[in-house]
Amino acid sequence: MAESPTTSGMTRKVVVLFLIGLLAYVYQAITPPPPKICGSPGGNLITAPRIKLSDGRHLAYKEQGVSKNEAKYKIVFIHGFDCCRHDVVIASTLSQDVIESLGIYIVSIDRPGYGESDPHPQRTPKSLALDIEELADQLELGSKFYVVGFSMGGQAVWGLLKYIPHRLAGATLLTPVVNYWWPGFPSNLSTKSYYDQLLPDQWTLRVGHYLPWLTYWWNTQKYFPSSSVAAHSPDIFKTQDMQLAPRFAGSQEKYRAQIRQQGEFESLHRDVNIGFGTWEFDPMDLKTPFDKNEGFVHLWQGDEDGLVPVILQRYIAQKLPWIQYHEIKGGGHLFPYADGMGDKIIKTFLLGEKFEI
Repeated sequence: MAESPTTSGMTRKVVVLFLIGLLAYVYQAITPPPPKICGSPGGNLITAPRIKLSDGRHLAYKEQGVSKNEAKYKIVFIHGFDCCRHDVVIASTLSQDVIESLGIYIVSIDRPGYGESDPHPQRTPKSLALDIEELADQLELGSKFYVVGFSMGGQAVWGLLKYIPHRLAGATLLTPVVNYWWPGFPSNLSTKSYYDQLLPDQWTLRVGHYLPWLTYWWNTQKYFPSSSVAAHSPDIFKTQDMQLAPRFAGSQEKYRAQIRQQGEFESLHRDVNIGFGTWEFDPMDLKTPFDKNEGFVHLWQGDEDGLVPVILQRYIAQKLPWIQYHEIKGGGHLFPYADGMGDKIIKTFLLGEKFEI
């Protein structure tokens, strides 16, 4: 029996309404909420000193060490994933004696979208480098300054070496995160390292690289496990890190609420998209950023790091012989939190002292 025109028309309307509803649901699920910008209606109060950047955004910072005007060494510290300006890993194990005797001043920032720094929807490795250059100018750090970055902050240092090498007196990368899609890596090394990760992290990075517009949905949906790093799963830690994890967590506990207060998309999720997206340059193509005896770059890596593959870090050091590479035997991703490590890192970096493993 043929379907009547009235019934056929009703069926089409139901299908159309269903598709509209489905599309609306999908759009809502993949679209992150607007950030809760500090100082705006609905946002948290501003408690940190901040500079106003040339594009109108604000960058929050924190100063430690000796007075800036008396300092011999001025260091900009860049924090890692799911951290903020208070999480200055080198300062946590840096003795006051070393700070005062060497004349060390440290300014740490909230990277855009973290803490009290305004989000930057167009953030790239280059834009962060230029933000830091503006910070140095406004704080009058001089024509050259030092930089130290930890984890995702260490990865960000590659952008500074690419875009503002003329402003750097030296740079240290502490367990810097690698991007498995940097073209300079041999495919066999990057592929093996990628699949050595926990399965949830493989999928999180795959989404961030190939489908960045799905990153918010992937990290908020409940059907599949998402990033074990964002969840602070104990499964990501190995050996030494199991001992240092409580120290790392304890250093963050006081400021935990501040880290993601503007929204997880503008902090954690954008970190994934940028850190593992397609870069406009390959760090392994970089030339030495300094003239002979003028500046220096150090890269520190634990050989039992459960988050950053040591074999890829070794390859980078091999490709860039101008980097002073330090591999910590038995060290995990959190090795800078080990007792006395801040003093060792700083003395090696600033004074050229030989590091004893």
